[in-house]
Amino acid sequence: MAASNRMMLGPLVGSIDQGTSSTRFLVFNAKTSELLSHHQVEIVQKFPKEGWVEQDPKEILNSVHECVEKTCEKLQQLNIDITNIKAIGVSNQRETTVVWDKTTGEPLYNAIVWLDLRTQATVDRLLKKIPGKNKSFFKFRTGLPLSTYFSAVKLRWLLDNVEEIKQAVGDGRAMFGTIDSWLIWSLTGGKNGGVHCTDVTNASRTMLFNIHSLEWDPELCQFFDIPMEILPKVRSSSEIYGLMKICPSLKSGALTGVPISGCLGDQSAALVGQMCFQDGQAKNTYGTGCFLLCNTGQKSVFSEHGLLTTIAYKLGRDKPVCYALEGSVAIAGAVVRWLRDNLGILKTSQEVEKLAAEAGTSYGCYFVPAFSGLYAPYWEPSARGIICGLTQFTNKNHIAFAALEAVCFQTRELLDAINKDCGVPLNQLQVDGGMTNNKVLMQLQSDILCIPVVKPSMPETTALGAAMAAGAAEGVGIWSLNPGDLTAVTCERFEPQINPEESEFRFARWKKAVMKSMDWVTSDISSNGEHITENLP
Repeated sequence: MAASNRMMLGPLVGSIDQGTSSTRFLVFNAKTSELLSHHQVEIVQKFPKEGWVEQDPKEILNSVHECVEKTCEKLQQLNIDITNIKAIGVSNQRETTVVWDKTTGEPLYNAIVWLDLRTQATVDRLLKKIPGKNKSFFKFRTGLPLSTYFSAVKLRWLLDNVEEIKQAVGDGRAMFGTIDSWLIWSLTGGKNGGVHCTDVTNASRTMLFNIHSLEWDPELCQFFDIPMEILPKVRSSSEIYGLMKICPSLKSGALTGVPISGCLGDQSAALVGQMCFQDGQAKNTYGTGCFLLCNTGQKSVFSEHGLLTTIAYKLGRDKPVCYALEGSVAIAGAVVRWLRDNLGILKTSQEVEKLAAEAGTSYGCYFVPAFSGLYAPYWEPSARGIICGLTQFTNKNHIAFAALEAVCFQTRELLDAINKDCGVPLNQLQVDGGMTNNKVLMQLQSDILCIPVVKPSMPETTALGAAMAAGAAEGVGIWSLNPGDLTAVTCERFEPQINPEESEFRFARWKKAVMKSMDWVTSDISSNGEHITENLP
């Protein structure tokens, strides 16, 4: 029986999903897209100073090894033959920046996470080099505004402030990469022949990449003063990059010899996993942050309303590149983690749904979680988080409700911007990510958008997208991306249950709160180059 079960499953694809708050390894059936097993490990976020967010690249790598080994053990307990895993895809938190020593394989500093704000002084200094201090000066080349969010300024800060990195660059020992590059290099051999590469979607988030020529841009590298020899080679999102090697230090190697053949930044991976392959299709992912992407096909569309232009995917060396408009919100699931870890009003992240349901309303309380400034559509680094409209009646349940409502209001701002830029309003919103398990949040989202919200019954679309790219790669060829071959997805729908007038009233109050969160800090540069934030009087 077990043997026949194993034969019936056919080829499998593994997916490494390395996010901001956790690492997962998931295994899918390439023929049915069914999720067979997975393992998850939470990642420590370090906050050494106000506004600084770091992670240990070694901890991230070890968490990947642990998730792979544990998932393989679970598959064997299910009588599933792990030799059927024919390919591995990588999906990752984007922009987070790692520099390591290629001779030792060791990171030269902690990873600077995408949310980190230490580079505001670096951004201010770079803006002075730009005519009119225009932060959109490179927008038509990169799709991005000059912001603390993107990798180039994080790398510039590391080169300016970390002696070991300066030294390693001078000696020709340094390698730079986003998390995908660090993982692929380490998993394909590391200092013993590891492959130093990235894909177009991750490269498009560095601010060093020309999204039209699909190459590192020498003028951008010169502007940021980044040596081009430390950059990874840019590849498509679906091709064989290298083979998994055993990890001697951990005796970890269940999947040694399996090709790593898919790589997508997490938001692009979710777009693929939601099968948004048509021009105008969009999805919103609720993770640490919130990211709404709309496929614009083979043309790059530039926003007039604060959205980014980014590469959606390039699913093969000879396949066309597709672009997306993206609305990025820094704090979504992170606000729930903050309620749990900083305020202690939740014991688990799941508890927020119960508290919010008990309140049923925020009772006029509004929460703007601008912990890392405001991203789209404002791009306002001076903003900070506020909770307003408090009365003696307000309790933790109202604050929990306001936190969930904040995620929905931020999504409404992104949707409004995408509708204006695209000209054709979305008539429903496809959603995914960990927070979509929260039914109160999903109903609130539909109420605030005044359109249905559609959630796939298998919410792991980010991991699925990376698996699809890996399985479809030339030389693997076990996952068809032809529209007719894609599995129909069962969904849960949430329909609006309040009238549009009430929705508009609440949204207008939220916008008022957003205005009050702005211009909260001023940035100065101290004598040692550190960024100081001061509260304005």
